[in-house]
Amino acid sequence: MEILLAIMIAVLTSCGIYLILRLRTFPVVVGLTLLSYAVNLFLFAMGRLTLNAPAVIGATDQYTDPLPQALVLTAIVIGFAMTAFLMALALRAWGEFGNDHVDGTAIPGSDGDDRR
Repeated sequence: MEILLAIMIAVLTSCGIYLILRLRTFPVVVGLTLLSYAVNLFLFAMGRLTLNAPAVIGATDQYTDPLPQALVLTAIVIGFAMTAFLMALALRAWGEFGNDHVDGTAIPGSDGDDRR
């Protein structure tokens, strides 16, 4: 199971980095989202979660550390806010420049209207 989780984290990270390096804004936003999913899975993997154990230290000898769960919940909220901000920023840039390239310039040889 650990090998499958490590492979999933590696695939999400590599796909996220590949999409972040694209020239259009939407793949960059999707790449950042995939990268944040990989970080969330990594935090869960480092937390050594145990099954059927309480999240509080108490009467039992076996407990689940609540810190990774709190970190992942915080990361989900921050990731959603970041995605919403990036989408608003991309829509604003598309409205002003007329294309969705990350640098705001059109590809040489095109007519400038990339709204296909």
